[in-house]
Amino acid sequence: MERIGIFGGTFNPPHIGHIQAAQQAITALGLSKLLLIPDRIAPHKQLPENSPTPEQRLDMLRIAAADCPGLEVSDMELRREGVSYTVETVTALKKQNPDAELVLLMGTDMFLSIDSWKNAKKILKNTTLGVFCRGDKGEDSAIKDKKSQLQRQGARVELVKNDVIPISSTQMRRLLAFQCADSLLPEGVGDYIRENGLYDVNADWKNLPMEELERIVVSLLNPNRVAHVLGCRDSAVELAQRWGADVTDAARAGILHDITKALDGPLQLTLCEAYGKILSDFSRRYPKTLHALTGSLVAERIFGENKEVVSAIRSHTTGKSDMNLLEAIIYVADYMEPNRDFPGVEKLRKLAYTDIHAALKLGLEMTMDHLKKQGSEVSPESREALAYLNGRKES
Repeated sequence: MERIGIFGGTFNPPHIGHIQAAQQAITALGLSKLLLIPDRIAPHKQLPENSPTPEQRLDMLRIAAADCPGLEVSDMELRREGVSYTVETVTALKKQNPDAELVLLMGTDMFLSIDSWKNAKKILKNTTLGVFCRGDKGEDSAIKDKKSQLQRQGARVELVKNDVIPISSTQMRRLLAFQCADSLLPEGVGDYIRENGLYDVNADWKNLPMEELERIVVSLLNPNRVAHVLGCRDSAVELAQRWGADVTDAARAGILHDITKALDGPLQLTLCEAYGKILSDFSRRYPKTLHALTGSLVAERIFGENKEVVSAIRSHTTGKSDMNLLEAIIYVADYMEPNRDFPGVEKLRKLAYTDIHAALKLGLEMTMDHLKKQGSEVSPESREALAYLNGRKES
């Protein structure tokens, strides 16, 4: 019996993770072919503002799948008006291919929530589910439980080990904004994006007014990071006013300090490689600490910030030897902004307004103590920063 795979989604934009997963599914599930079907209106999520049109997403997907054996791009959901419900797609394909077995591909999140889908029972009756999974301990248990539950109801479920690049379209849009996405896009997709000015890749974000800068930054953060970033910006302004630093530089460094925080470790390395930045051994061992470096690179290249702002962002996580006033302010503001809540933070807040360098020293000491308790390595920059402050106090 012919097995036809169905791989739907927004593909906003399509990236190499989509194509690699599709190719892997063809082999693992023995598919005769796999249909890539971009939706017109996704039922489970709203597309961000300034997203490409459905037709542009279709164009990009056709470019991405070109010359990939077994992959076919279908516009069937774009030809339907309204929300693109999977049950309607499955029904249409079953009618077109009555003797074929339809294999509906999905990720873990969609699989675990399939009971909430429109006419889920009809979907399960007419398809075999092909579920991408990574074998993570917590995920693996949930998937196995869900598989058993659905099989008891007569559903057919096959698991596909997913060892391709773990990247979401949301992360791809961030990389596009930071001008470092090409290595993760299928050939030709990046050119199409630039030619059509999609995802703001051709926008000029240098020297934006604060209100516009805030809007752009917030759009690139994880939602749970926004309150912290705004709090850091406001605390940096207050400390700059207290100690006589440049208030504008403090505000801009504060709002931009975590601009790349949403990128995971491997994507931090991707950005550094795209920018030609040679990394230390420590940074390669602990790529999650790289957001200060990558944030400073983005602040300079994408937002056109001055060297004082860039340097303050660069040192806000680990510190460094002989930090200047703005660098100390951003480090401390990041540590004690109003949303922070941990033992010792009130002492740090009071100290920040009486002795900024003593507050910096306390912050470094608390960080190093926390890392040691976790069994984590302390960065050389942090050690040098604290050694410099101890020497400054003794002199």
